[in-house]
Amino acid sequence: MSYSQRVFTVVSLLALSFGEMGCSIEDIDTPDTNAAVPTVGESTRIQVDGSSTVYQISAAVIEEFQSQFSDVKVALKKTGTGTGLKEMAGGGIDVANASRPIKNSEKADCATNGIELLELMIALDGLTVCVNKENDWVDSITVAQLKKIWGPGSTVKTWKDVDASWPDIPLVLFGPGEESGTFDYFTEVVNGKEDSIREAYSPSADDNVTIIGVSGDKGGMGFFGCAYYYANEDKIKALKISPTDDPADGIAPTPEAVKSGQYKPLSRPLFIYVKKSSLARQEVRDFARLFLNEGQKQVSRVGYVAISEEQLKTSREALEAATK
Repeated sequence: MSYSQRVFTVVSLLALSFGEMGCSIEDIDTPDTNAAVPTVGESTRIQVDGSSTVYQISAAVIEEFQSQFSDVKVALKKTGTGTGLKEMAGGGIDVANASRPIKNSEKADCATNGIELLELMIALDGLTVCVNKENDWVDSITVAQLKKIWGPGSTVKTWKDVDASWPDIPLVLFGPGEESGTFDYFTEVVNGKEDSIREAYSPSADDNVTIIGVSGDKGGMGFFGCAYYYANEDKIKALKISPTDDPADGIAPTPEAVKSGQYKPLSRPLFIYVKKSSLARQEVRDFARLFLNEGQKQVSRVGYVAISEEQLKTSREALEAATK
């Protein structure tokens, strides 16, 4: 077993978590996505599940929310966008964190169960492709090269297989699993089809596992939300992404490039989906409003990119319309 495989196995077992906020948050972070969530009085509890990307924003917002509403318990999980929306369709949660827009099939599942959702854009992300710190042969990569590496049926085994000028070092891949909105987004914009990806890589629902895998193997590569990169710049190196066939056109995943849309095609919006029936409860209304007001300062604090004032106004107006 290689060093990276040993690291990946150990970390998966330990389920190490990054950046967890204070003890006021009832953080239910478990690999058993079917586990029953402990119950308390429903009127004083908000249940949030979904994207590991949006998780960090939610954790920070919840900490601020509970400093104002200490009598309201908020249960937070990070099981992936797809799993969170599945939980929503089953009626099990109030808010679903999502790192991609909801799919038509997920809307249909919710509709079948009489669940109406309110979509609120809350931040922007620059999905970041990272390599090991010892990687000194590539600083910028094209989308075509990424597809050559990550595409279904890829026969790439070494860096030299991607570019003849690169070394003959095994390319060891880490990334999110199919429950992840990051997985959905990356496969669609890079490989041309959602859920279409090579078999030979190590998937995990925890982005920290990907970071440790990449940092532990010289030939490592992985992808995740930009906040995880910004928090771990001392351990991993981000690649510039070129939308053309020339690596010299690569753009780094800076907050400015993400907000302007220059960082193509890996800039994306982040969302929360609120169950409309839950908005009948004052605590859920308060939580959603705080997310779009005082909570917005947490977006950049945890490493993501704030949406424009116009986009924020649209989300606020949608929330107020849904609560009338």
